[in-house]
Amino acid sequence: MLPRYNHKLTGAEMPVIKKYVGGKDVSDRGAFPAGKKLKIEVHTPRKLGDAGVVLRIHRDGEGDRDIPFTFEGTQLGRDTYSVEFTPEKGLYYWELLFLRGIDTLFTDSINNKDFTLSSRSRGLFRLLAYEDRSGAPDWYTGGTMYQIFPDRFAMGNKKIPLREGAVREENWYDTIPEFAEIPGGHIENNRFFGGDLYGIIEKLDYLRSLGVNIIYLNPIFEAYSNHKYDTGNYERVDEMLGGDKAFKKLIAAAEEKGMKIILDGVFNHTGSDSKYFNKEGKYDSLGAYQSEESPYHDWYHFGEDRDKYESWWGIKILPRLDHGCESCRRYFTDKKGIGARYAKMGIGGWRLDVVDELSDDFLDEFRDSVKGANKDTVIIGEVWENAADKIAYEHRRRYFQDGQLDSVMNYPFREAVIAFCAGGNAWALYNTLTEIYASYPPRVCDSLMNLIGTHDTERILTCLGVSGNEINELTNTEKSTFKLSKEDYEGAVKKLKIASIIQYTVYGVPNLYYADETGMEGFRDPFNRLTYPWGRENGELLSHYRALGKMRESESVFKDGAFKAEVISHSAIK
Repeated sequence: MLPRYNHKLTGAEMPVIKKYVGGKDVSDRGAFPAGKKLKIEVHTPRKLGDAGVVLRIHRDGEGDRDIPFTFEGTQLGRDTYSVEFTPEKGLYYWELLFLRGIDTLFTDSINNKDFTLSSRSRGLFRLLAYEDRSGAPDWYTGGTMYQIFPDRFAMGNKKIPLREGAVREENWYDTIPEFAEIPGGHIENNRFFGGDLYGIIEKLDYLRSLGVNIIYLNPIFEAYSNHKYDTGNYERVDEMLGGDKAFKKLIAAAEEKGMKIILDGVFNHTGSDSKYFNKEGKYDSLGAYQSEESPYHDWYHFGEDRDKYESWWGIKILPRLDHGCESCRRYFTDKKGIGARYAKMGIGGWRLDVVDELSDDFLDEFRDSVKGANKDTVIIGEVWENAADKIAYEHRRRYFQDGQLDSVMNYPFREAVIAFCAGGNAWALYNTLTEIYASYPPRVCDSLMNLIGTHDTERILTCLGVSGNEINELTNTEKSTFKLSKEDYEGAVKKLKIASIIQYTVYGVPNLYYADETGMEGFRDPFNRLTYPWGRENGELLSHYRALGKMRESESVFKDGAFKAEVISHSAIK
């Protein structure tokens, strides 16, 4: 008889589950091309006695279906049972039932790969049957990405005009960006340090020394703020960054060095100060805020008066776009839309901001238009959770089922790396790596944007040197000048070396947030957006990152190699 749920079961006593597609063992995977026959085998120890095995599976939103396994025989003291089925496109959840008389045990999925046995149904396995599209282009997989907040990276040698209403910070090195005392409090975000696209062009050789072949830029389109998530005009690169002329030169210069540029697509909302909304009246267009006769009026949702309009998270300077309006959606997704426009100009791809707020229609059309304009573009979505079964606004997203996205930002990876390097939680790292690998299509895994810091998070060095409680207890004024002690800094550097080695060697594409390689510290926005400390870098860390980049360039395994994580010693993982 099968034993009741017992954490002390040894590996030899546990049933073994194996999955095959086309005769190939794919046991570590949980995503397969739709229409392919999947075979699941279960091997149980003979001493456990005869047992019926049942596959209980349901397609997302549908009821359970029980499929009995067929007994195949006994070999070397283990019984083998198997079942075959061909899943249609969609997301499935499944578990196994082991039956003997009145005794029933269930597989209890820990990370979509490993399992224990339970006396009741608990954790289910995911199974994603997806349309087999090509995914990310070859130039992207195996690469190394570098993220730049343009105003804070480097100043070029060109004279750049200062927009009316903008303030230029004169001291590049020692000025703290403007901040509100209360997190989330209002600030103008109109103070600029002078970084521009010409400065990036001049630093391309530096980026190549880090092994970088992909540059991801935070927004560069015309906007009032320094962060530019309040887009004013998608058709123009901001003049304070060098304008369209500098942008075209950057694309060409990067191409000469074997590098691609990825743009930040902020298509969920615009700025209130924009040609589309024009609340401030600065544009010569008839904006949606100004009149119901505006060609952009139906792009937004208004209440009973003009000042009651939908905005992103209630932030009034970010009125939310309505992609249910066809003219709005098509502005971005048409063959001549914004997505295709820049793809034709030669960018490497798009990172889609708050992608869970973009509709399926938008994503389907956007992908078709961008890939139609340039099939070698990559489309990456901002997702903070496991994207295989992400639910947003009570709607299950199908990012991978139809190839809407080639990749996503791998925030679960970041949390797991910090849990391991800062807190010694190896199980968190193991479970996250195996769960994601067993959830996403192989091509997605190969192209995941693996990050440990971005413009939306604390600097990784600060995370590794400061406890979570301490971060929460500090005021913004205290955070603005906070520095790790010498001892904490040195310890954090050692941890960062471990974190970065993991980041650069697992499946996917590492994303290095600008200046993390220099040992920069900082809490969340705006303290994670300080200027790059040219000439003041931590040479030890910089050499370390250069070695990692060189390693990735020289080893083809990082492009599409297989991944396997093993537990060497349970007692060592605490």
